[in-house]
Amino acid sequence: MKTLIVFTTLAISGHIALAQTAAEKADIYFRKGLAAEKAGDPATASAAYNAALQVFPRHVNARYRAGQVRIEADAMKSSATAAKIGGVNIPVYRIEKASVSEAIAALGIAIEKASDEKITPNFIIQDPKGKLADTEISMQLKNVPAKVILDYIHSQANTQARFDEHAVVIIAR
Repeated sequence: MKTLIVFTTLAISGHIALAQTAAEKADIYFRKGLAAEKAGDPATASAAYNAALQVFPRHVNARYRAGQVRIEADAMKSSATAAKIGGVNIPVYRIEKASVSEAIAALGIAIEKASDEKITPNFIIQDPKGKLADTEISMQLKNVPAKVILDYIHSQANTQARFDEHAVVIIAR
């Protein structure tokens, strides 16, 4: 009888150890999914969450995040673009009485140069009513992130930005 109890106890504890191992493996995939989301890569995030669910189907956080990735995929890509462009530190940005398109073009060149040509932003200006035609922008800034410069351009030109996966769209208000 004692032998049967010992074997039963070992079998149950072995099953619990396997369950913990599966849960731990699922957590590793889950963390990879979170990192991919933060990087703006919904495809990799979705694959990681699905792998977590394959290993441990009861991983509720992976199930939830997998659903959110499907809903928020475009927003994730947009915020990754915003973070990538906005995080570049511009050593010197100096323009005087420039048009909005000239200011944006100068910012694009500054971002390319400051990132050693690793980031090449695509800026698109949407101004169907010609509101920006007479707008002049002047500023002298040193050691600021590109996002700050873009915000100053918006404040002087009364524009706003929409970050897409492949472009930053400047929209006249």
